[in-house]
Amino acid sequence: MHHKKILLGVTGGIAAYKVPELARLLVTEQHDVSVIMTSSAHKFVTEHTLSALTSKRVRTDLWDLDAERAMGHIELAKWPDTFVIAPASANTLAKLTQGRCDDLLSTVYLATTSPVVVVPAMNQAMWDHPATRRNLEQLKQDGVRIMDPEHGEQACGDVGIGRMPEPQDILSFLDMMWQQN
Repeated sequence: MHHKKILLGVTGGIAAYKVPELARLLVTEQHDVSVIMTSSAHKFVTEHTLSALTSKRVRTDLWDLDAERAMGHIELAKWPDTFVIAPASANTLAKLTQGRCDDLLSTVYLATTSPVVVVPAMNQAMWDHPATRRNLEQLKQDGVRIMDPEHGEQACGDVGIGRMPEPQDILSFLDMMWQQN
C-alpha cells in the first residue's frame, strides 16, 4: 500500500476528542498528515496536540497572511490524496452541501479535486433530522464518501446513531477505500 497525503479537517463537536488518536494512527501507518481545524474545533481539541502528532503546523484561518500570500488554501486543496473531515458536524455538512466558503475548511473543500471522506458525528436527533438526511444525500451525489456514525451512548446522555466511529475503524474504512481504487 502506498503512503498517502491526508488532509484531516476537524470540526466542532465533542467527538473531536478522538481526532488525536486518528492522527496518531495515520502517522504510525506512515501517511503524511496535515490538519485544518475550524474555530469551533478549538473548543474540543488543541492545535498544539495535533501539530505535535503530525509534526506539521495546523492550519486554522483562511485569513492567515503568511499562508495566503501564496494562496495557501489552493495549495492545501491540491495537496492531499484524500481529504478526510472527522468529525463532520451538522453545520459543516450543511455548509459543504450549500457550497458556502466562510472558513478555511469549507473553502478548501470547494477547491479540492481529491476524494473527500466525511465522518459525521452529532446528536441522534440531529442525525435523524430531514435537513441532515437531505444534506447527506446531496453530498453522496456530489461524490463525497460518507462513513456513517455508530449507535451508542452520546455525550449528552442520549442513545442512538450519531457517535463518531473509533479511529481504528476510520483507518480501516480508508484502507478499504484506497484498496478499491
